[in-house]
Amino acid sequence: MTAADIETAPPARDPSARRGAYGVKLIRGPFVQLPKHPDASDEPDEMLEYARTARARGEKLAADLFSGAGGLSLGLEEAGYRVVLAVDHYPEAVETHRHHHAGLSVDWDLGDPDRIRQVAGLIKEAGVELLAGGPPCQPFSKAGRSMIRHKVRHGLRDPYDERRDLWRSYLEVIRLARPPAVVMENVPDMALDKEMFILRTMVHELESMGYSVEERAVDTWRYGVPQFRQRLILVALRDGTAFQWPAESPERPTVWNAISDLPEVEGGWRPTGGSEGWADYDGPKTDFQQRMRRNVAHRDSAKVFDHITRPVREDDLKAFQLMDASTRYSDLPAEMKRYRDDIFDDKYKRLDKDGRSRTITAHIAKDGYWYIHPEQHRTITVREAARLQTFPDDFRFAGPPSAAFKQIGNAVPPVLGEHLARAVSTSLQAGVPVSVTTQEIAASLATWFDGNHFSGIPWLRAQTRWQVIQGEILLDRTAPEVTRHIWRALQNWHQPQDTLRQEENLRRTGGFIARESRADVIAQLARTLADNPALLRDDDALRSVNGLNESVADLAILVVPAGEGDDDSEEPVLVTKGVLRVAARFSGNHVNSRNRLTDGRLEIARMIGIDTDARSAHLGLIDLANTLCRVKEPLCQHCPLVKNCAEADVHPDLFSG
Repeated sequence: MTAADIETAPPARDPSARRGAYGVKLIRGPFVQLPKHPDASDEPDEMLEYARTARARGEKLAADLFSGAGGLSLGLEEAGYRVVLAVDHYPEAVETHRHHHAGLSVDWDLGDPDRIRQVAGLIKEAGVELLAGGPPCQPFSKAGRSMIRHKVRHGLRDPYDERRDLWRSYLEVIRLARPPAVVMENVPDMALDKEMFILRTMVHELESMGYSVEERAVDTWRYGVPQFRQRLILVALRDGTAFQWPAESPERPTVWNAISDLPEVEGGWRPTGGSEGWADYDGPKTDFQQRMRRNVAHRDSAKVFDHITRPVREDDLKAFQLMDASTRYSDLPAEMKRYRDDIFDDKYKRLDKDGRSRTITAHIAKDGYWYIHPEQHRTITVREAARLQTFPDDFRFAGPPSAAFKQIGNAVPPVLGEHLARAVSTSLQAGVPVSVTTQEIAASLATWFDGNHFSGIPWLRAQTRWQVIQGEILLDRTAPEVTRHIWRALQNWHQPQDTLRQEENLRRTGGFIARESRADVIAQLARTLADNPALLRDDDALRSVNGLNESVADLAILVVPAGEGDDDSEEPVLVTKGVLRVAARFSGNHVNSRNRLTDGRLEIARMIGIDTDARSAHLGLIDLANTLCRVKEPLCQHCPLVKNCAEADVHPDLFSG
């Protein structure tokens, strides 16, 4: 089952003698074709009849949009839901889903408004209780964000705009179908831009529809997935029902727990029999492996399918032989490197058998250098990648190996989907009302800030961006009495030209408070901005001004919008130690000691929203951190958030009086 079964082709001619010397034979296939599930529907009417029958049996129904191969669907079904509708726009993934799941699996474009209405109608008529999916979230231009923000804040809606933005298609399906529960997953990057615009907009829209919303960056290894993979999870429950996140799994499998039972194969090996071929299998060794094998048919108990991978170039083989799990690409001898090691210092990565895999992504369809087997000198196989994503061994993937790798890399790990679906079901049954919404938190913060005239940071109410810049640079973390005294002068210097006319006073003031170097910075910035006044009005340009810290620019942008109205300027989410402290105390999650670029930003975003109150709410949060919510002896009894603060249960004595 080696060379005689391999379909080969000569390498393409290459003008580089060195590259040509290390070419490898091209190995095609096998091309897997999968029959549809016995209960798969061909038409929407058949799906509706299937759904009625399933409901009559007492089953809970689910739908999966942007379903891919069906990793999330598999998790939903393990948790007791029956997936009756799946939609994706990738033919091989739809074929895979249709093979493994009953109901209707279709290749439809959810950028088409007619399809959106059709899908929403089917979900509503079928009685779907849980809608799941991972819509792609493309970044927006500043003009695009401004337009959408304006619509959100003025209660406007553009139902024919979905072709551009699939996450808005997802929202439109929810608006039309109103399922009891919604689960959305995506990469955390969709939430971590300056404004966290898409996430904040989705939360606002869902709350406006009557859903309670929870969002969290989830480390999948905490739920039994043997890889470092973080996903942004948003859960929305209808009628203001609170969602309780699932407890972490006690199982923490490693790479070797997941794949040590799979037989040794050489890079490029293919079994006889094409897509029906297999490698001989001796049996599982760990609990994880037993779970992966539990639904394998008895006739296949000594077989493992899809245990194939790419061939290995001669030079790569030599490099792989020198590597252990700690070796970086930059550590290899120079003659073995085909890529710049200053850019691709981790181009090759051998997996750590006793640790977790790095994130399996769709890029594995193009090359597997990030996923070198822990012991064998090759990249991992389709089956090994599937195992690391918690796809069981009876789950096969339509198309050639590259399509299989892509489907695996794009999937939600089924085990994570199972944990989430169980938590949704439990929360719906409990029916506990949510304690407070993002809109209510933001309104409380905004009201407090707009009515509070004794700010600890007076430049939060500045009239110009230049005032903010001066105040933040010169007076940040000065004593309150010093801040009040010196701000009386600074607030009169509205523009850089005003400061230059008062440069002597500026330097004298800097010396008085032992901040001469900061006064120098302000003077230099004043010269730069006086010569280029347009820089102060351009958000992106202001962040790039030489000598101006980006965080100071962000604060100026937040305090003073560039345009005539709030909708015309960015509203960056600012993460400071003080704001993280407030968010941690309020939520009960210690985000101030965790990843401030994920957990912290998410907690802050859920406190400020994106409604008309958002800018004032954000400024209120900053002011609160510097006035009432102090590190020591916080003045909790005066805090506008005291009624819903998680710390009230921990330190009730702080809230008396």
